[in-house]
Amino acid sequence: MQPENNFLETADIETSSDDYASRFQGPTGEWLLHIQEQATLSMLAQHPNASILDVGGGHGQLTEALINKGFALTVLGSSLSCQNRIKPYIDGGQCEFKVGDVLSLPYPDNTFDIVISYRFLAHVNQWQAFLSELGRVAKTAVIVDYPTTRSINYLSPLLFKFKKGVEGNTRQFICYQEKELLDFCSSIGLEKDNRHPQFFWPMVLHRMLKQPKVSELLENPVKKLGLTYIWGSPVITRFHKVH
Repeated sequence: MQPENNFLETADIETSSDDYASRFQGPTGEWLLHIQEQATLSMLAQHPNASILDVGGGHGQLTEALINKGFALTVLGSSLSCQNRIKPYIDGGQCEFKVGDVLSLPYPDNTFDIVISYRFLAHVNQWQAFLSELGRVAKTAVIVDYPTTRSINYLSPLLFKFKKGVEGNTRQFICYQEKELLDFCSSIGLEKDNRHPQFFWPMVLHRMLKQPKVSELLENPVKKLGLTYIWGSPVITRFHKVH
């Protein structure tokens, strides 16, 4: 699906689609999203009733959880089509939706208490400009997720055909040298204060197993050993804004 605007970064059009959502159907998909949700809510616990901008959040993976926790939620998408999966919440007045350019967000500085963005950094080319915009409109903190090169994901180019065979509708993604990303964020006044690597083993393995209990048996020992913190991916990181 093509955007109706001439925006340069529109990765969320794909991640907001029903086709993409199908990758998280079933017990394993629910388990993967639950881990993401719990990590996010933990990072937001100190900000009750905060205003949140979810950039590229038309996938709806966090929409219900954020609304249920009482946050004032706005979702920004690159196209009107990005609202399709969260339309019931929009129509019910539980959250707002706006079309906008993620490289030039249609808000003044410090408009929202928190800005979050998931499933976007892995597919954005102008990542520095993207992060700068997230930081600009955030008053207190920015929370993003990203895959890192310091993980089994480093082998993803070699395993892509296998991954596509399992997931069907997967696409190439960018793995970040985490120090480079953190150093850039620091240079624009975003300092890391919470970091949560989600999985030691690749998500494609868990999808292939289709057994959340088996996945937990694989993940729990390496997490207790501290290996997930070192080698896990994707990473959810919270940055506080230095004024």
